[in-house]
Amino acid sequence: MALFTFKLPDIGEGISAAEIVAWHVKAGDHVEEDQPIADMMTDKATVEMESPVTGTVLRLAGEVGDQVAIGSMLVEIDTEAEGEAVAPPPPPENVIEAETPGERLIEGSGSDEACAAPAADQHGPAHHILASPAVRARAKALGVDLSQVKPAGEHVRHGDLDAFLLYNAGQGYRPAGASARRADEQVKVIGLRRRIAENMAASKRHIPHFTYVDEIDVTELERLRDQLNANRGDRPRLTVLPLLIVAICRSLPGFPMLNARYDDEAGVVTRHGSVHMGIATQTDAGLMVPVIRDAQDSNVWQLAAEITRLAEAARAGQAKAEELSGSTLTLTSLGPLGGVVTTPVINRPEVAIIGPNRIIERPVFRGKEIVAAKLMNLSISCDHRVVDGWDAANFVQAVRKLLESPVLLFAD
Repeated sequence: MALFTFKLPDIGEGISAAEIVAWHVKAGDHVEEDQPIADMMTDKATVEMESPVTGTVLRLAGEVGDQVAIGSMLVEIDTEAEGEAVAPPPPPENVIEAETPGERLIEGSGSDEACAAPAADQHGPAHHILASPAVRARAKALGVDLSQVKPAGEHVRHGDLDAFLLYNAGQGYRPAGASARRADEQVKVIGLRRRIAENMAASKRHIPHFTYVDEIDVTELERLRDQLNANRGDRPRLTVLPLLIVAICRSLPGFPMLNARYDDEAGVVTRHGSVHMGIATQTDAGLMVPVIRDAQDSNVWQLAAEITRLAEAARAGQAKAEELSGSTLTLTSLGPLGGVVTTPVINRPEVAIIGPNRIIERPVFRGKEIVAAKLMNLSISCDHRVVDGWDAANFVQAVRKLLESPVLLFAD
């Protein structure tokens, strides 16, 4: 045997450890050189590890979800095994094999009779069963076939129906119209979901949040958006987000404390001149935040194209590490599912996050007339250590002015 120990290399991001998010091999498998063996996640990206040698896997560093330190063993490979099957190590002696259903014992039953129900009599079709109209109506409502109910006497009574329901509650019986029963399951919190959990917990633990919400009349904005889309040519279709980003970028110079990152350990707030806009994006793996660099320098069409590109890359797992870090302000939107009001959680170490809610058409007063208007609530959550409520409210008012008079978005 020639033992080769593949140690987790320095992935080059200044990290001390990485998390196992997937194994592509198991003990006993034959691997070829350059064959994928594991996916390792850092704080910023998932990296695929490939075998540097050909041989048979002898031992793995741990299970999915475990952390592996840089420079420590990831996989041990026998390079002389030439594809021979190698049995995995036996399980620990204290592991108790689960019994099959037929071997499972019921504790606390005084005798065999105590845990066995009498077999159901086959009385024929339900209309031959002796039962009162009230019992028949109740059985029908519950979806119970009366021919399956064993009566204590000649008639099926409510007590007999109760006994049947009690016994069959754990035997897969469910009345008509009831939802299918689902088994409990345990899902290990690993990979991106664990990163999200850790980041959100740290954000709520360290940051005193407050949320301000205001209503914005986007009737004219929607009219303008429809006109732009009707004449867009081969450019991407506009959603509200690119227009909102333009309004945010135009308003931020008057409120520099919002486009900032707070290093609370050093006690330093960095107010950024450029707007690196994080776009919260839902993927199959969880929420990711790709970043539009220098959003203030882009027009609505460029912003729309970049939002689409980054979202597609994130959902396909192809976003680069530098595209998933360095945001100075985050925008989070659920689109048509946006609800009435949201209270988004700040993407630490940023100090603010903005959340547009869905657009709803409602009647409003315009002078003495009642007209239909398209309204949208805009939420902003801020770090109260750095941002005051007065500043947050005035910033939203500045954004509101631009969105309600959208021609200003394109004025110098």
